[in-house]
Amino acid sequence: MSITEKQIKALGDLDKDDLMKLVHTLMSGGVVLNFHGKRTAYEIIKKVRPRQTRTKKEFGFGSPEEQAKNMIYEGENLQAMVTLFKYRNKLDLILTDPPYNTGQYFRYNDKWDTDPNDPELGQVVTLEDGSRHTKWLKSIYPRLVMMKNMLKPNGVLAICIDHNELFHLGMILDEIFGEHNRIAIINWQKSYSPKNDSSHVSTATEYVLVYANDKDLAKTALLERAESMNSKYTNPDKDLDGDWGSSDPTAPTPAEKDRYGIQSPFTGEIHYPGSGAWRNPKKNMKKWLEEWGSHYKEVDLRDGRAKALLIKDSPIPNIPKNQNLDNEPIVKDNSISKHSTIDKSKRMAQEVRNNNVWPVIYFMKEGDGRPREKRYLNKVKKGKVPLTFWANEDYDEPMVLGAQSWEHGESGHSQAGIKELNAIIGKGHAFQTVKPLKLMKKIIQLWCPPNGIVLDPYAGSGTTAHAVLELNHETGANRRFVLIEQGAPENGDKYARSLTAERIRRAITGKRPNNQGTLVQAAEPLGSGYSFQMLMNAIDSKAVLSMKKEELIDVVITSHMDNNSRGGATLIRVENSGYKYLIGKNENDEGYFLIWNGNGKDAVGQLDLGTYSIVLQEGKKAGLKQPYHVYARYEVYQSNNVEFFKIPDKILAHLGLSENSDRYNEEDE
Repeated sequence: MSITEKQIKALGDLDKDDLMKLVHTLMSGGVVLNFHGKRTAYEIIKKVRPRQTRTKKEFGFGSPEEQAKNMIYEGENLQAMVTLFKYRNKLDLILTDPPYNTGQYFRYNDKWDTDPNDPELGQVVTLEDGSRHTKWLKSIYPRLVMMKNMLKPNGVLAICIDHNELFHLGMILDEIFGEHNRIAIINWQKSYSPKNDSSHVSTATEYVLVYANDKDLAKTALLERAESMNSKYTNPDKDLDGDWGSSDPTAPTPAEKDRYGIQSPFTGEIHYPGSGAWRNPKKNMKKWLEEWGSHYKEVDLRDGRAKALLIKDSPIPNIPKNQNLDNEPIVKDNSISKHSTIDKSKRMAQEVRNNNVWPVIYFMKEGDGRPREKRYLNKVKKGKVPLTFWANEDYDEPMVLGAQSWEHGESGHSQAGIKELNAIIGKGHAFQTVKPLKLMKKIIQLWCPPNGIVLDPYAGSGTTAHAVLELNHETGANRRFVLIEQGAPENGDKYARSLTAERIRRAITGKRPNNQGTLVQAAEPLGSGYSFQMLMNAIDSKAVLSMKKEELIDVVITSHMDNNSRGGATLIRVENSGYKYLIGKNENDEGYFLIWNGNGKDAVGQLDLGTYSIVLQEGKKAGLKQPYHVYARYEVYQSNNVEFFKIPDKILAHLGLSENSDRYNEEDE
């Protein structure tokens, strides 16, 4: 079949909406990636139902306060992201490493085309599958849309990928986030020795695509300055402003008023700013030049430039008519250099150089070279602007992000990731590719503020959470993480429990397996905790009202949305069987209560005078603050001390649903 016939067949597979969108994009001069089933991939987002969550206390770790900070969700990630409605527009960074289309790890469930609520992972998509690229795109597309919905307006997505789907993923991200919101294409060195993985070029790098929800609002943090960078700053002239380094006094953008010649107080030569312009105002340049001992004046040299700064009483130099002042920015005139005015100027300038603090504008080669500008260390940014090429830390000027590379000394390499996982879990985990902590920590440092929230919807072995914990421990930050991992339940291996959560537990405690496999204290504890949640059945009003007490408490604790809290923080569970209604508290120590009558049809009770009295007693006993927040079926008694949440209405609302609708995200068409 020819290329043209294939293209015609592909067009025939598109529905009306897809065809209209394609034609509109082409007519407007845009570029779009189309694939069979793309429209369905977008529409299924609205069909995904939030799920009931069940707290698995045996897999969580830490005090109730620590568990409320971080979350691990076991389940299908699209369903989990829909369930996490309270985090919508509240995440600072989504950092994730989805399965690559390599014929080994990527799975696709064909049922997702019509029923995205099916919990099964599907079969491994092999390299021989002719539709493997389409299946990968249909899988990743709705998840990327959900990720964008969960980011803050200034939030950032950083997604790892290899060459197999790099270009497809880039085009989808350009479409969903907008090409103008692309921050960086990071090329990081996953290995540092050749591999026999190709008959042409050995694959040594992978990629991280970084997109902002809104690039104008997003911020990229500075990296910590290396000591080697500061060592370039010295103080040979005993300047009272401290150590300084040599900086270019020109700016690359030409401004005609600042494109003029200046005369060296040492040689009488005329120096031009090349193809650029002097960075500082002319009055400042004149002041600094005069600090070498001579008076300067503005003189028209008839060189086609603004008036030059010449030493007073110096003869006007001869500017050759054929000299290109952009490419040859130094004008030498032997008759000028021997003039008595220049000789006097040189003696005064050398006196300053040998005995005084040098002016901001100085001349290299002991006065015989080009002008340079002092750049003081105490005025330099406290960190370094990150480059996506990290092979060499030894640079002076900050650069902008673009399509560059990170060498393994900067970002770690994949073998380091395997060794890190082996050290904390032991061998035999079956993970063949693990991102290094160094890579993930650097990304988190750059794009998640110290008190921000990081989501990883493809958590895998838990590297993202481990990186968050290490950064918090090293810097005193208070970042939080939310992980989603389904594991491999079809193989009886729910490694969200056995691997992901266990790795994070050991990172927190500092325990590691020794040669005999016994856990011993072998590393510094990182501290913190996490709650472990399992996704259950789809939820609606009937399901809420038929829940058992512990099930309903789980849903209330995990789904509660407080618009005044940071990032939709989970409530802190109160574990005390002595309370009848008290179930939790928030970060401000305000109490949360569930009015429960018992099992049966009317298990969820009502807020009346009697239950209100018990709420007051329990709140006072627990030392909690008002207002008290009460979940109940009905509100018969009202008080200014109570905020009432109607069951099931408020629970459904906190999950993005209403009692009359099971559709998520209805307003987004």
